[in-house]
Amino acid sequence: MTKLMDFRQLKQVYLVCGKTDLRKGIDGLATIVQEQFELDPFSPALFLFCGTRRDRFKAIFWEGDGFVLLYKRYESGHLQWPRSASEVRQLTHQQLEWLLTGLAIEPSVHRVKPGAIY
Repeated sequence: MTKLMDFRQLKQVYLVCGKTDLRKGIDGLATIVQEQFELDPFSPALFLFCGTRRDRFKAIFWEGDGFVLLYKRYESGHLQWPRSASEVRQLTHQQLEWLLTGLAIEPSVHRVKPGAIY
């Protein structure tokens, strides 16, 4: 049996970009995974969703005998959640750790102006 919150046991981690209605429960979130992204919510994967406010998220994963619904609200700070479009991204375990600690999942690009002195 998979240990609750042992992300290393997951085969895949998917981040649903954009905003999701966090009033949805397990069935509603599983339906989004299945119908909107054509992925299998019963696979050994973690699916992450973020609402309008970036201080909370929900996640679902199938443990073999039922779904686990995770809900986390940060008391200070917020998630660096991609808001670009209605898409799903596959994350590495490292990117998941970065996201859950408030860091961006993509490295920031620093542009230097030609001739600038720093």
